[in-house]
Amino acid sequence: MNTGDNHSFKTKAEAFKKLHQREGIFVIPNPWDAGSAKILESLGYKALATTSGGLAFSLGLPDGLSLISREDSLKNAQSIINATGLPVSADLENGYGDDPATCAETILLAAKAGLAGGSIEDATGDPANPIYPFELAVERIKASVQVAQSLPHPFTLTARAENFLYGRPDLKNTIKRLEAFADADADVLFAPGLKTPEEIEAVVKAVAPRPVNVIMGISGSNFTVDMLAKIGVKRVSIGSSFMRAAYGAFFNAAEEVLRKGTFTYVNGVKSYADFNNLFKN
Repeated sequence: MNTGDNHSFKTKAEAFKKLHQREGIFVIPNPWDAGSAKILESLGYKALATTSGGLAFSLGLPDGLSLISREDSLKNAQSIINATGLPVSADLENGYGDDPATCAETILLAAKAGLAGGSIEDATGDPANPIYPFELAVERIKASVQVAQSLPHPFTLTARAENFLYGRPDLKNTIKRLEAFADADADVLFAPGLKTPEEIEAVVKAVAPRPVNVIMGISGSNFTVDMLAKIGVKRVSIGSSFMRAAYGAFFNAAEEVLRKGTFTYVNGVKSYADFNNLFKN
């Protein structure tokens, strides 16, 4: 465990909470390692969030199948925490266990690792039965909230309803779950996979005044931050899309050299000196 200076950690946790309370929308991008975190901080973002997809892909693994351990996820989060001065929230997947007690333990460990927040989702990691039953999903959030609220510093807990990501585009059930999570006192509500302004607005209105996170970076989406702000969204995450953009450019460059024998990809990249200077800071 390495939370650094306790005063500094508490200050970051409080700053993260205040981002959700102030007027206006904000974007919380998702680095997958220390280098990407430093780049995002240098650009002026105010907070960061880890990405289970980005971490999995960087390790050569698929996402969503519970293949990354809690220990490895928290180590990744700590590398990001140690690389920047920004508050960091973590994608804690399903809490790394089915039962509420394991979710509660995960929140405690996340806070001890120096995280300012984290998310718990209602996806099981089991392709045959991808979503937890309603009652169990709510109990898992209640247990997580209880631990988060017992801490001596803020821990911003995000509760996620995953229906839309797992082939269950049931807006009514998704809203029922988010309303129950809000009643359980989750700080932020999140239903990844919503695709229309009407779906997003329905969620925002259902859980108001609790802040809502949406995820962008989905192919075909034409939203802007201003559009999302007008709908009432408080927080916008990027998921694995920045990581996929980086790996996509890498893939195209490597393919160009192999297939064409040319090196034109380098004309559009930032220089060695640029990165060397950035990482000196």
